[in-house]
Amino acid sequence: MVSVIFPAAGQGKRMNAGVNKVFLELAGRPMLVRTLLRFSAVPEVGELIVVVGEDEIAAVSRLLVHVKGLKPYHVVAGGSERQYSVWNGLKRASDDADVVLVHDAARPLVTSCTIEAVIAAAREQGAAIAAVPEKNTIKVVSETGIVRSTPARSTLWAVQTPQGFRKDILIEANEKAEADGFLGTDDASLVERLGRPVRVVMSDYSNIKVTTPEDLLVAEAFLRQAHGGVSELVHDAAHKAREKLRETLSVRQQPQSHEEESK
Repeated sequence: MVSVIFPAAGQGKRMNAGVNKVFLELAGRPMLVRTLLRFSAVPEVGELIVVVGEDEIAAVSRLLVHVKGLKPYHVVAGGSERQYSVWNGLKRASDDADVVLVHDAARPLVTSCTIEAVIAAAREQGAAIAAVPEKNTIKVVSETGIVRSTPARSTLWAVQTPQGFRKDILIEANEKAEADGFLGTDDASLVERLGRPVRVVMSDYSNIKVTTPEDLLVAEAFLRQAHGGVSELVHDAAHKAREKLRETLSVRQQPQSHEEESK
């Protein structure tokens, strides 16, 4: 059985909404609800653990109680850092869980295919993360603003969630981090410190984390395209581009008039 931990205790300062961003609506439904329903649709998922600020437990519980289609869930108080929130959630995971996923509550567009692929890879490898190849050139920059190096883009991946682990491995990683006073940037970094390999699973570029107001617009656009899909959007754009090119070419190939030739 798979337990999924959703850290959602952040303040969302970059969103500047004055409320936890997971309560914000996307296409008429709170972001948190959209995220939980995505995982509830995966048969192997048996438990949802939502980690929020202690002062938001009651509000989240009221929000979820009437949502149809959710797998069994718990609402747990978070910590001062994301890592501590995940650790609190992990302590609440069912004894029946053999795999634990950690997923940003603010990533509501994750697909079932990505979730299932991470679960399978975590069971096989022990640890797995969703990611996509980096599309931009990345520079390593000094504290004084000087470029130090340019890593080969072919080696760089933009890491997302879900990140999946065998439960015993994730517990060991959190215990060691706690003992060492180590604060990682993601859950996989804790497992890497154990010397264990972490498998990368190809995800989708649409699996964005909604962090800023601009991200809300992008997420809304993806949801509007949910029925036709991105491929249909690309097809329409390509069709319009070809039409425009044909029009341009036709104008260039029109024969000149006798009056124009005599000039």
